[in-house]
Amino acid sequence: MGKSGYSIRQQITTIFVVLLAGTILLLFLINNFFLESFYVANKQKSLMTAYDAINQAGNNDTIGSDDFDVELHKLCGKYNLSVIVLDSDSRTVICSTSDSEMLSRMLLENLFQPIIIMPYQPEPGQKDKTSEDTETETPEYIETPDQPAGPLEDGDAGEADKQSMNAPLWMSVSAETTAEDSRERNRNNAPAPRQKQREVLKEEDNYTIERVTDVMTTTEYLEMWGILDNGFLFMVRSPVEAIRESVDIANRFLLYAGLIAAFLGAAIVYVVSARIAKPIHHLADISERMTHMDFDVKFTDRSSSEIENLGENINILSATLEKTISELKTANNELKRDIEKKEAIDKMRQEFLSNVSHELKTPIALIQGYAEGLQAGINDDDIESRNFYCDVIIDEASKMNIMVKKLLTLNQLEFGNDQIAMERFDVVSLIRTYVQNSEILTKQEGIEVKMRRYDPIYVWADEFMTEEVFMNYFSNAMHHCAGDKIIEVKLQKKESCVRISVFNTGEPIPEDSLEHVWEKFYKVDKARTREYGGSGVGLSIVKAIMKSFNQEYGVINYDNGVEFWFELDTTGASAEDA
Repeated sequence: MGKSGYSIRQQITTIFVVLLAGTILLLFLINNFFLESFYVANKQKSLMTAYDAINQAGNNDTIGSDDFDVELHKLCGKYNLSVIVLDSDSRTVICSTSDSEMLSRMLLENLFQPIIIMPYQPEPGQKDKTSEDTETETPEYIETPDQPAGPLEDGDAGEADKQSMNAPLWMSVSAETTAEDSRERNRNNAPAPRQKQREVLKEEDNYTIERVTDVMTTTEYLEMWGILDNGFLFMVRSPVEAIRESVDIANRFLLYAGLIAAFLGAAIVYVVSARIAKPIHHLADISERMTHMDFDVKFTDRSSSEIENLGENINILSATLEKTISELKTANNELKRDIEKKEAIDKMRQEFLSNVSHELKTPIALIQGYAEGLQAGINDDDIESRNFYCDVIIDEASKMNIMVKKLLTLNQLEFGNDQIAMERFDVVSLIRTYVQNSEILTKQEGIEVKMRRYDPIYVWADEFMTEEVFMNYFSNAMHHCAGDKIIEVKLQKKESCVRISVFNTGEPIPEDSLEHVWEKFYKVDKARTREYGGSGVGLSIVKAIMKSFNQEYGVINYDNGVEFWFELDTTGASAEDA
């Protein structure tokens, strides 16, 4: 349990840290490879925005108005731009900075690609060139619109002169002015314009956008220059910050911020994940207890998430399993009972066959022997002997018939085939009638029957089966009555039942035989039982009948005899003892 719980917290935290680290790495790569291009692209958009505003003002002839001047300063301040516009005579129309001369010169240089003089580096031991030398010296490199900068040849100079002659007036003047400025710088030993690296980003008929880098200072600019629709010259210039340095700073900041965010985020996720893991721990505990057949615990956490749905399903599963297992156990118990019942039936069948064969063996042997004697004509002349043989055969056949009937009755009772008809009747009248009908037999045996006079006691039972129970008790008492030879019948009224008992004087039943007297064919005194024709089935019939009544029965030993009793439900309309 504990390992799985901590494991899920560690997994959630690890996943978060890995995702955050991956995000930081992705941002790092994006910064390195795409931030510079994105920055330059946005700068180009800023230049285009300024160009559109200037061109529109030129078309509307509002380029020198105060309103446009305000708008221009807003654009320059917003996008960090430097703007200059010259008319056709190279006069400044508008300029966003105070250094209009520098911007004007740069615009003309961009438009006409003038001669670029490399800074002069004198040889060791060589004197500086005089101004006269400089005036007459030919520039080392010329850069024209149609020809890149390089050493001038004689033909190149002539071609340059031809182009200058064919150029418009304002272009020629500008070119001459630029050349004159160059010569003046040479005379004064002034450094020539720095060499620049140019990368054309976009070129159209009216304008060009370049990325310019000063070779010595490595300062970068985006410059847009060209001609407006009204013929004015313009240049929009914006410095490009050291984007690579910015990317490096951004990456370092991203790294530091990412580490802090990862540490704090991991700590927060580790703590928060405990709330996520808690219901999962509970579900794991429930499932573990379910494996041990404990279905009492239920998922009680409440949250609007899939875990709550899972918990409810676990609860449903637990209840379903509990119900199913209960049904299975019930079915299993019923199956066990059925198996036990089948085994008991098989055992009863075996006992029945064994006991019946044992009980029938003697009468059948007697019948067979006396019948064979009659067949052989023994004492044919002696009528008395012949009658004795016949009486023995009839008596044994009668005993067999009685035993078979009792066995059939017992079989029906034990297997529930005999229907019980519960009815209301006077049990006192039933018992008194049976005792009176048995008076002849008791007098023949010299037995005194005692029974007090009772008012009617009404009971609910099967009248025929009740008589069967009393008959078995009474006949059993007659056969075992000895000593004073007294049989006493008693009825004792209780709260909701009446107890009927039959007591006979004689020898008590041995203690080890008390619990066996209700078994089929069990005989305490086999010789005596055989003497009066008992089969050992009568008390088994009593047991089966009383179980069908769901009533109590039993036997009590006394010093001078034995008492058998049974109980029946009363209806409440009974009389007191007489």
